Amino acid sequence: MTWDMTVLIIDDEQTILKTLGDELFAEGYDVHCAGSIEESVGFLQRNNYLCVISDIRLPDGDGMELLEAIKRDRPDTEVVMITGYGTIDSAVAALRQGAFDYVLKPFYNEEIVCILNRIREMKQLKEENTNLKKVIKERISLDRIIGKSKRMQDIFNLIQTVAPTDANILIVGESGTGKELVAEAIHHLSKRKDNPLIKMNCEVFSQSLLEDELFGHEKGAFTGAARRKPGRFEMADGGTLFLDDIDDLDPRVQVKLLRVLQEREFERIGGTDTISVDIRIISASKTDLRTASAEGNFRTDLFYRLNVVPIKLPPLRERREDLPVLIEHFLKMYSKHPDVHFDSDAMNLLLSYDWPGNVRELENTIEGTLAVAGDAEVVTLHHITNDAVVRCEAVPEEQYNSSLALDEVLNEYERRHLRSVLAMTEGKKSKAAELLGISRKSLWQKLKQHNLDPE
Repeated sequence: MTWDMTVLIIDDEQTILKTLGDELFAEGYDVHCAGSIEESVGFLQRNNYLCVISDIRLPDGDGMELLEAIKRDRPDTEVVMITGYGTIDSAVAALRQGAFDYVLKPFYNEEIVCILNRIREMKQLKEENTNLKKVIKERISLDRIIGKSKRMQDIFNLIQTVAPTDANILIVGESGTGKELVAEAIHHLSKRKDNPLIKMNCEVFSQSLLEDELFGHEKGAFTGAARRKPGRFEMADGGTLFLDDIDDLDPRVQVKLLRVLQEREFERIGGTDTISVDIRIISASKTDLRTASAEGNFRTDLFYRLNVVPIKLPPLRERREDLPVLIEHFLKMYSKHPDVHFDSDAMNLLLSYDWPGNVRELENTIEGTLAVAGDAEVVTLHHITNDAVVRCEAVPEEQYNSSLALDEVLNEYERRHLRSVLAMTEGKKSKAAELLGISRKSLWQKLKQHNLDPE
């Protein structure tokens, strides 16, 4: 900060300005000196200060009033009051008004140096604490989204890049891919993080209730409106509004939402007063809104307003290399013992399943499976509670029938095995090639053959 080593001394005694100023300069401080309140005003307007050292009695005013003004206008600047006419009452009054310390004349210059050192240490601790809280909040925000794959790392980087801006964001992904977690991370990494994050699911409300939830209503606006109710837009003022499942938004509400996005203002239901809000909109959709707008099912102008920064979350089946780390994460979250693990058959089954419900389905499956496993340290196929996952084991057997050619069966098994090995090696091609007993070039060719993204 610019005030880290800058000090202003205000005193009408030239000897104090000279001797104390020289001492502080020798200690490495940038020192400014003023003989009166009037002279100090120019310094205070042009500079930021670590500390102002001021006499209580000054030729053109009261130092206590100056203290009050400094703490009101510059709360981060510390003030040390000095006086030759000190009393207990004046000391208490100064400290109550925000003075950092109170020193009686005559004093040793070293005493002021020690006070300044304490101020610097205090500010350094505050800054370190603030930075630590920021780092912890950022880490918590992103750590809830699990993924080591390149696609997820690219998404993490995009989140950190766009979060500090006020750009509207549209998150697109299948159910269970973590759209709400991404919205929460963006908010907590933004400059709006200390203001509310208000969430709204557009799918669960009828058109009339949805309008009421978004815009609020005035007392008497309709039968049962016994008092004024603020809507989600008002509640999110200064913060972020997250609109989930916006692809289910009623067309009549789409028109009103467009106006809020354009003007940042609206009226409550039954009201005439226009309410202005400062909000950021993050929306989420489980379908492609561009296609929906092209088909006439979603307003094109609203789509472009929402889609300033698009974030597309891949389904779990398209980032299988993240499965082992996700499974490990949920094991730690729900297991009773640190040594609990899946046996090879159970793990291979979890890795081969397509997870149409994505991360949410995986988490629910592991939570339920561990509940059934009880105190067992080794979790087996018999403990898995998700019937769809268990049935997945029987699919390859069904392929052994006379209607399938041998090369079709072999190709399918090869594709499944490649996918499973890549998941176990977390996408590391060299390790996968080593486990498969083939060259890296042969692995690349097979991945390309099976459309498994060789890059």
